[in-house]
Amino acid sequence: MVFKRRERRTLRQVLTESVYPRGGWLRAYHYVRHRLRRLPDTPERISRGLWAGVFASFTPFFGFHLISAWLLAKLMRGNVLAALLGTFFGNPLTYVPIALISLQTGHLMLGRDPHRRLEQSVGEKFAGAGQDLWHNAQALFGAGRMEWDSLRLFYDDIFLPFTVGFILPGVIVSTIVYYISVPVIRAYQNARRKRLVARLGKLGQGGAEPH
Repeated sequence: MVFKRRERRTLRQVLTESVYPRGGWLRAYHYVRHRLRRLPDTPERISRGLWAGVFASFTPFFGFHLISAWLLAKLMRGNVLAALLGTFFGNPLTYVPIALISLQTGHLMLGRDPHRRLEQSVGEKFAGAGQDLWHNAQALFGAGRMEWDSLRLFYDDIFLPFTVGFILPGVIVSTIVYYISVPVIRAYQNARRKRLVARLGKLGQGGAEPH
């Protein structure tokens, strides 16, 4: 199995490696590239899977990127493992630029000025939404009444523009990745096939009986 580990990781290791993988992001990049090259499928199907994985990493539904990539790959008839590997495009190094570009694009698509001065920062809006959620959870059991102001502000200024705005940059970046990966994967597979044929030829010559 591609993702099977010999030793089970602790919860702390899982959380730590989700932010900074063992060996660093450069090693993670080489791992993904190595796995993609060796997938037993056509360059087009592998690249369609990559498209699905990269696009899923742009969505604001953090925690569901793998599921989204799997579903997209199935719909597009792409390679599912390539889609799961493609979600590595979304990581702590890229989440901030992805979020900023998606938010600005979303505000523009909604007819708003993305550079307008806001009363609260993004962090304050996340914190306010979290406080409202916690307060409302307590209110369900009779501890006060529900509050929605911070949640409405978060939805209007963060969630809605992000949900609208991720589509365009997600499609653009995923399509670029697709058109780059098809010829690269095809070239690698052809070169690997030639090396295999040459190796089999040498084995055949070595095993031939002398005249």
